[in-house]
Amino acid sequence: MARSLKHEVVIIGGGSAGIATAASMLKRRPSLDIAVVEPSEDHYYQPGWTMVGGGVFEAPATRRTTQSVMPKQATWLKVAAASFQPESNQVTLGDGTTIAYRVLIVAPGIRLAWEKIDGLEETLGRNGVTSNYRYDLAPYTWDLVRNLKSGRAVFSQPPMPIKCAGAPQKAMYLACDAWMERGVLGDIDVEFRNAGGVLFGVKEYVPALMQYVEKYGIDLKLGHTLVAVDGPGRKAVFRSAAGEETVEFDMLHAVPPQVAPQFVADSPLANAESGFVDVDKFTLQHVRYPNVFGLGDAGSTPNAKTMAAARKQAPIAAVNALARLDAREPVADYDGYGSCPLTVERGKIVLAEFGYDGKLLPSFPKWVIEGTEPRKLSWLLKSEALPWIYWNGMLKGHEWLAKPNVKKAA
Repeated sequence: MARSLKHEVVIIGGGSAGIATAASMLKRRPSLDIAVVEPSEDHYYQPGWTMVGGGVFEAPATRRTTQSVMPKQATWLKVAAASFQPESNQVTLGDGTTIAYRVLIVAPGIRLAWEKIDGLEETLGRNGVTSNYRYDLAPYTWDLVRNLKSGRAVFSQPPMPIKCAGAPQKAMYLACDAWMERGVLGDIDVEFRNAGGVLFGVKEYVPALMQYVEKYGIDLKLGHTLVAVDGPGRKAVFRSAAGEETVEFDMLHAVPPQVAPQFVADSPLANAESGFVDVDKFTLQHVRYPNVFGLGDAGSTPNAKTMAAARKQAPIAAVNALARLDAREPVADYDGYGSCPLTVERGKIVLAEFGYDGKLLPSFPKWVIEGTEPRKLSWLLKSEALPWIYWNGMLKGHEWLAKPNVKKAA
């Protein structure tokens, strides 16, 4: 018989955004009754997968148990969410359990739609086809990079939205750097086929990136979308304004289209166009249900879907959700901050930091880090500081460089 549960706050998703929000709320109100709905036993530091694919990190360093990152005061419900009934303040789980709530926070992430590229799923991890967007495949990326001596390497990027819009080209730059180091880059034809119309969405960072495109001799093709892969035949089909083109490859780094989780898209919480949780882009409060908040990759906010965005959003969602519990209006706004540390070579990064409408939002003064140029200090930030901050800060409710600017009560 299905259970009926009740909690003050229910958080859907025990990934980065969900755990960080729970931790931020409990820091402010330790006795709060929070349940986190998360079926997975494993929790991943996904920004590390680029570094795994580049031979910098070992994959296990990016994985811990969900139990180890779950706030001690929270109740962990180890089952998937199935549907939402916001009119009756209720969530139904996959096992039929219903949970009543006073406030609901929805942060289940984004779905990687591998199936939208014909033939891709069945050839991932073999036939030279890989992707840093999966934990188990990132080591295969490095295997391919280490062993390739000549031929064609193709890196794809699907239409937006995707998580970490810079990740497809990060994989390429680190591969090119390794090939240059080994003296084989001249024997490898490298192509970047991006479905978008620009190399990167914030123009201030494009000049530095173009220098590396030219340095590595990358053939940049914009407006090219990967639609099919023949793994055994080592062929990929791309669609552009000129029609379809079949490309032979020796290595293919494929990035899948990404969509809202189906149970979100099918729910009353969904934005009619995108399928993501329909929230106000500043307060992260649902536009129709005031006791519902959404953040992270599953939110409809028009920011870059990055870990850094979740790091900034979590404290804002936390204080606004607590205000709602106290029958008050939201007290903090999100400025659209996102960060994309673009690994242009081993040891240097272009640290892209920006908010809504492409506004530059650097965390450090220019004399410390000039974000539009490749810097060694930015590499140290990504390789050493950020993983530590993630595990020991963000997931513990410490809001270093992320404390919300709370409005004073009138």
